[in-house]
Amino acid sequence: MSTDPFSDILRFTQAQSLVTGGFSAGGEWAIRFPPPSSIKFFAVVNGGCWVTIEGEPEPTWFGTGDVGLITAPRGLVLSSAVGVTPVDAMAVFSGSGKSVAMLGDGQDFAHIGGHVLLDPASGRLLADVLPAWIHVDATSPQAASFRWLLAELVAERRATLPGNQLAAAQLSQLLFIQVLRAHLQTSGPMPAGWLRALGDPRIAPAVRLMHADPARGWGLEELAQACAMSRTTFANRFRDVAGATPLAYLTAWRMHLASRSLREGKASVAVLAQELGYASESAFSTAFKRATGESPRAFRLATRSAMA
Repeated sequence: MSTDPFSDILRFTQAQSLVTGGFSAGGEWAIRFPPPSSIKFFAVVNGGCWVTIEGEPEPTWFGTGDVGLITAPRGLVLSSAVGVTPVDAMAVFSGSGKSVAMLGDGQDFAHIGGHVLLDPASGRLLADVLPAWIHVDATSPQAASFRWLLAELVAERRATLPGNQLAAAQLSQLLFIQVLRAHLQTSGPMPAGWLRALGDPRIAPAVRLMHADPARGWGLEELAQACAMSRTTFANRFRDVAGATPLAYLTAWRMHLASRSLREGKASVAVLAQELGYASESAFSTAFKRATGESPRAFRLATRSAMA
């Protein structure tokens, strides 16, 4: 079983990062992007620009190698200087299959951008815990790997070698993971939740154990021992960081796994109950209905009808 909860959740939400375009610019320029319908990322590969995001009081300077992640439906303007009248990105990138554009002579600035696609049903697990936007500075220690990734992404975008589309997709996926890692290591206090729990070295051992064997009836004592804490200290720390007790966290993860299996799998409710560590089908059904408001069978019928 996996002992990497972060990978578990990325797989569970089916996070898929794709580079979709880019532009170069020179002279005085500004371009406005509409609020994204999915997570949007962009990176500055040459030069620098001001980034003005709806709802933020001040613009932010992005230099070469900086990466941004926009998770909220907010419009943004990239510009050579604050106050330049922006052109609409939809007009700049209009045209059949046009994904790369040039503003001015294109000598001063270069950008690549893309989206992170999430499963419509399970993707909220990730989307709901991310801040509205993330800025990873290229000068931070955590961003050291970005330079190689960005250089390779640019090379693959320009190349006509076999497999370059798949290579670019894999590189952009790595870039997304590195952005999330950097966010975990450098962000200020995050709201209590699973993302903060994964970044807390004191309780992370317990989270890894629960993800590695979610069917096991984990006791507070053994989880506390894994974290080298007393029961009381561990219980308080876990609740403060994860926003839930260890048992509630384990139950919530079981329910996420159950929801996915009911949507996509063919196992009976009885088999699923056993796989997730419940003593009986009725005990599992009660827990599932408490969490979702529906019985497992009703949930399966409703979600499959919606997908049909």
